[in-house]
Amino acid sequence: MNFRRADIVIVGCGPAGVQAAITAAKRGMKVLILGKPRGSSLNYARVDDYFGVLGPIEGVKLLEVGLKQVKSRNVEMVEEDVVELSRDGSMFKLKTESGVEIVADAVILAMGARRNRLNVRGEEKLMGKGVSYCAECDCGFFRGLNVAVVGDGSAAAYAALLMTNYASKVFLIAKRVDFSSRLLEELKSKSVTVIEGRRVVEILGEHRVEGILLDDGSRLDVHGVFVELGSRGVLELTSSLGLLPDASGYLKVDRRQATDVEGIFACGDLCGPPLSLAKSVGEGYVAAVSAFEYVRSKRGGN
Repeated sequence: MNFRRADIVIVGCGPAGVQAAITAAKRGMKVLILGKPRGSSLNYARVDDYFGVLGPIEGVKLLEVGLKQVKSRNVEMVEEDVVELSRDGSMFKLKTESGVEIVADAVILAMGARRNRLNVRGEEKLMGKGVSYCAECDCGFFRGLNVAVVGDGSAAAYAALLMTNYASKVFLIAKRVDFSSRLLEELKSKSVTVIEGRRVVEILGEHRVEGILLDDGSRLDVHGVFVELGSRGVLELTSSLGLLPDASGYLKVDRRQATDVEGIFACGDLCGPPLSLAKSVGEGYVAAVSAFEYVRSKRGGN
């Protein structure tokens, strides 16, 4: 059957989308969730600072539990990407990559943000094994170790400053320093070694990061690599509805997680930093409650 009808459709099955599905289903909504769980950045994370989680746990295990919760509430799941999103009167129409068509009263966008990658040898193999795209998320795992932060802008500078509270030695690798002189002075005062004009060509290691190779042939012995090249939200679907990102590339929402398009809500990383599990889950809950209230009001409920 290539047609589905739902009260609320959730696009994205990372922590924000999964929490939204659980919450909306609990309130009696017919919920359909779309997306590929393997695409969530939680698959490559370790978690040690989340409420109710004692000690480090692999993010993929948390995601597996969340998906089981979704299925236990009879939420229908289609593990496909959405290729079209449009409005038809008061309803929304979505189409997946295989041609499945869905009509729903409300949409929750929870597609996450694509982390810009270095695209160098060893990066993919060592994701979650020393390669990180979120210093704030993973800083605690690198206490007393040497780390490298890679990036040109202020995001990289702030990540490097954060890591000075945890790491033994911090290197900042930048093709071209593109942040203020004040930040540069602060980095130097914190003993961050700034290497400008160089780029990483390979991340070394078999089972864990053991070092990085630069384009001049030099090697830095580090156990962590933080890629801070900025993030790009997965927002291609929204332009047809006039829903555009802000100057930073993220969707603007209010405290109800409502966007500028009535009936569309958004949550998680695509709404902007901090890009963290706790924020994503909280926003997923709020978005689901708001979408439920919207659907109920639309149908004349109290």
